[in-house]
Amino acid sequence: MGSTIEYMAIATMLILFLLLVGVYLLIKMIVIVDQYERGIVLTLGVYSYTLQPGLKLVIPIVQRVIKVDIRINTTDIPKQEVITKDNLPVNINAVVYFQVLRPEDAILKVMDFSYAITQYAQTALRDVIGGVTLDELLTERQKLSEEIQKIVDGETIEWGVDVTAIKLQDIELPQDMKLVMAKQAQAERERRSVIIRAEGELTASENLAKAMEVLTASGAISLRSLQTIETAAVAQSNTIVFAIPIEIMDGLKKMTSLVK
Repeated sequence: MGSTIEYMAIATMLILFLLLVGVYLLIKMIVIVDQYERGIVLTLGVYSYTLQPGLKLVIPIVQRVIKVDIRINTTDIPKQEVITKDNLPVNINAVVYFQVLRPEDAILKVMDFSYAITQYAQTALRDVIGGVTLDELLTERQKLSEEIQKIVDGETIEWGVDVTAIKLQDIELPQDMKLVMAKQAQAERERRSVIIRAEGELTASENLAKAMEVLTASGAISLRSLQTIETAAVAQSNTIVFAIPIEIMDGLKKMTSLVK
């Protein structure tokens, strides 16, 4: 009787154990892949196929699933000190936008594709910025970003990753260079101001010359002179002095002598 109870207890424990193992294996068989993910299935360590979104079943223990996010991701390029072509140091940081196109290549061909992209983009940024002058860096930021993107994308496309964009963020200049650029900008503004003032004076002088020609040709210059004298004589405190050449005075004296 005692042995029968003992056997029954052992059988019960074995059944419970098998049930627990069955439940565990059933749970491990079920894999849910989200819409923005893909599942890489490895069977005994060998790539088998890629799971699409939805509820999927795999063989526990034998098969393993690695999920890959296929949405557009971002990674930062930390601030880099780069020497430009004209030997000026600048600090630059950037951000990389990329998307996984072929999840199996991204997992099987590179150990950590996000870190690899960051390192490669950092190297490309140094190479491109080191080949341009400071003025080109400040005025052609978009063009340089596209050039860096083209270099990085040419390498990462073999990893199953597409680099959609690279954006240069902060360009930090040395303090003394900022002062030099501020003085240069001020000098440029003053130069433009002098040019505009000179052009205005030239235009005014040309218009005055044309007006003088018209007044002289029509005989209205005398009338204009009289109008000016009349305007000046309104105030009693003003004194009008006419400058008459000495030859005219001598001629008047001679005419007076002849009359006498």
